[in-house]
Amino acid sequence: MEQKSGLTKFLFTNRSYTPIPFVILMLVFQDSNIWSLVTGFILILTGEFIRFWGVSYAGSETRTTGKVGGTNLVISGPFGYVRNPLYVGNILIYTGAGVMSFAIFPYFQIFGLIYFVFQYYMIVKEEEEYLKKEFGKEYEEYYKNVPRFIPRLTKYQNKNLRQPEQEIKEALKSERRTLQAITIVIITIVLIHILRRLSF
Repeated sequence: MEQKSGLTKFLFTNRSYTPIPFVILMLVFQDSNIWSLVTGFILILTGEFIRFWGVSYAGSETRTTGKVGGTNLVISGPFGYVRNPLYVGNILIYTGAGVMSFAIFPYFQIFGLIYFVFQYYMIVKEEEEYLKKEFGKEYEEYYKNVPRFIPRLTKYQNKNLRQPEQEIKEALKSERRTLQAITIVIITIVLIHILRRLSF
């Protein structure tokens, strides 16, 4: 397999850490209100639902940071509607946290959305090259019929492709760190909101 470019390799390897500066700025400039908290929370829940649904089919391979790869061409669950449901879920989670905080609204949220779409676009382009080489015509057909980031309305199916079973327990285990991080961020935003209201 060809080497990833320096930028793509950095983004892929550090994709779990690139949100940290945004979280820090989000908390420092937080100006939340009840509507931003509710709207952002719904976006986060939606994003995590999509992530969890995807992980329950794709498994713990989604956690790899060493190199692009995959054992199966997964088209089950959310992968039948969008090729990169975990990244779509992440973008919704990050956007939701930004909306909850209402920090420098709407500029901070727009900048964050653009950044994360760019980050995942760079990573996805690399993953697509690997999948084309690994799965050939089956991936080409999938690529043509299922969008990269915006879900289609009907589920794509290919009965010739063997698919992994859905594993809810394994997904819970794999998503533990993500769920912990989300919970900490939500609680912190809500606590800052309450403390600021009490101080007035």
